[in-house]
Amino acid sequence: MVNQERLVNEFLELVQIDSHSSKEGAVAKVLKQKLEALGLEAYIDGAGEKIGGETGNLIGRLKGTTEGTPILFSCHMDTVKPGEGVKPVIKDGVIYSDGTTILGGDNKAGIAAVLEGIKVIKENDIPHGDIEVVFSIWEEGGLFGAKNLEYDKINAKYGFVLDSGGSPGEIITTGPCQDKVNVKIYGKPAHAGVAPEEGVSAIMIAARAIDNMKLLRIDEETTANIGVITGGEATNIVTPLVEIKAEARSADEKKLEAQSKHMVEAFEKAAEELGGKAEVDVERMYGAFHIDAEDEIVLKAKEAFKALNIESYTKVSGGGSDTNILNGNGIKSINLGIGEKKPHTLEEHISIEDLVNSSRVVAEIAKTFAG
Repeated sequence: MVNQERLVNEFLELVQIDSHSSKEGAVAKVLKQKLEALGLEAYIDGAGEKIGGETGNLIGRLKGTTEGTPILFSCHMDTVKPGEGVKPVIKDGVIYSDGTTILGGDNKAGIAAVLEGIKVIKENDIPHGDIEVVFSIWEEGGLFGAKNLEYDKINAKYGFVLDSGGSPGEIITTGPCQDKVNVKIYGKPAHAGVAPEEGVSAIMIAARAIDNMKLLRIDEETTANIGVITGGEATNIVTPLVEIKAEARSADEKKLEAQSKHMVEAFEKAAEELGGKAEVDVERMYGAFHIDAEDEIVLKAKEAFKALNIESYTKVSGGGSDTNILNGNGIKSINLGIGEKKPHTLEEHISIEDLVNSSRVVAEIAKTFAG
């Protein structure tokens, strides 16, 4: 039922529309027209005005043909850099970029699958309850679109986010909470050759703190990372200021709180020992979500996969997504694998087979919830 040629062409069209985070205006305009052409009511919310983007989240609604459970399909419109001037290439049934940019399958593959799935539903008169669509802005780097979505416009009970790297059949039922840890370490400048003993090196403070810190894989549920370190101007100056951007994640909120506290204490202790000062700000970026394997949304998803002869399985993810935010706002949601491979790299690619199967999954899930 999926029109593969149409699906691939639409995906190729979408990835060639530049849409870095906060710059999604052009693709939102195109997608709004596409939703309206499919008979959906389409609306741009005010999220863009709140966070300084070109456009808001795109919300669509297709009225049901039955009294089935209203459901939501969600994807994000933005891409990471370098994502301007994408030139897609098809080789042996797989779609790549030309190697100078990312492809943008993260997350335009999900968008293409949702559009094709709705076309399949309409062309084949597949019964369905109300179907809502959210194409969010600025997911990369902070989930800002989902955080500022106008939830009073959403009626869906369950949500399906099409934004995971596993092939169709993967069901993400657990995602972590995350803290951002932003640090400013203050030392004291001095001439490094004439009077180094008069200075306090912010770099030394940072080094001691990090050396005493538990990082990377903490346990099966918890990770932490120092991502960015900046500071210093010249080799002959004892560095007075270092800025650090770090993070911690865990599927267990108490473990996350403990890890973040440990990182804060390591910075503060090192600064005290070496005569400097550490200012540490911890910001909770999003909460965790846990969906039971026997919950209706999981069982219905597995039912849809079984009908399509696609093997399904549940999985715990270490990554955050709009799924976290939807769950936090009362829409029980899971993240589905759509085959995004090597996202955020110049080697990003997706197979046409996974695109097709993701479209089939959208249509089958809608049918499963038709009642």
